[in-house]
Amino acid sequence: MIHVNSEEHCVENNRSLLNFSSTVWYGGDNQLLTEHLIQLLPESIQHYPEPDGATLRKMIARRHELSEQNIVITNGPTSAFYLIAQAFAGKKVLIPVPSFSDYEDAMRRYNFDIRLVSNLTPIEEWPLDEVDFCFLCTPNNPDGRIMSHSELIRLVSKHPNVNFIIDQAYANYTTTNLLKPGASKQYSNIITVWSFSHTYSIPGLRIGYIVANKSITEELSKYIIPWSVNTLAIEAAKYILIHPAQFTLPIRKWQRATQELISKLRAFDDLEVIPSETTFFLVRLKTGTAAQLRDYLLTNHNILVRDASNFHGLNESYIRITARDEETNNILVKAIEQWIAESK
Repeated sequence: MIHVNSEEHCVENNRSLLNFSSTVWYGGDNQLLTEHLIQLLPESIQHYPEPDGATLRKMIARRHELSEQNIVITNGPTSAFYLIAQAFAGKKVLIPVPSFSDYEDAMRRYNFDIRLVSNLTPIEEWPLDEVDFCFLCTPNNPDGRIMSHSELIRLVSKHPNVNFIIDQAYANYTTTNLLKPGASKQYSNIITVWSFSHTYSIPGLRIGYIVANKSITEELSKYIIPWSVNTLAIEAAKYILIHPAQFTLPIRKWQRATQELISKLRAFDDLEVIPSETTFFLVRLKTGTAAQLRDYLLTNHNILVRDASNFHGLNESYIRITARDEETNNILVKAIEQWIAESK
């Protein structure tokens, strides 16, 4: 049996699974990282981690020419969203949709007044004058939409009274010029959230960080739970920062494979493929439902795609696909072609 949760994780029992659902980089080689963590394990489990990840904070600050006071280490990016929500509970927030459901979940838990707007609506029409915060993800999960560096700067400059929480989990999944962590030095209303999980293929370790103006991080620090990030996660992030050459992401090759997959899927009249500049994209089924296709692919081909119907603003006809290499992508294309033929 294969268990799949509402987002991206699967547990495989006794059979090989082709996973087009997860947005984690599929080709990561963590052998050397694993060996490093194994060496550290005996000592790591006998001692508490640093209460606030101080050593990692210093390394990140040096890497991006920031002050340590601009950095908050978190137990993954999702924890960052909940920490921000807790620190500023009860404020007003705008969330363009479709987007990652945890944004809305976190804000709702801490009694935010949530306003939703379609990300197809021109930005000039977003009700930003009515809110204190705005969530942005670029590239956006699930549709891959990108706001460039210049677009983001124009937006945050035009609305200095709005704090923009910018999820950068997929920043390495595009060649488009995006915001850098140092942007918060010049723009005090920018809060960026970063993840080690996706690019470096370590989602199980849960490690990320927030970069923001000192006034924001001081408020966040009031709600941080000491020792909430374990030692192995911190050590993995430190190793990645010290050995960047071991974790090179071949983004142009992956993007080419994505565009080739999109082109092949567009050949089917029963599918509408939503354009994307990154490595994952949405597909709207003109016949059948996402759940039906997901179950068919899983049962008959050991293939997993993401049923995207629970993203706000989407319905039961949407799936999300993350491309892999050309050979594996072709297996998916043939499986979908078979499903379409059998559905008629």
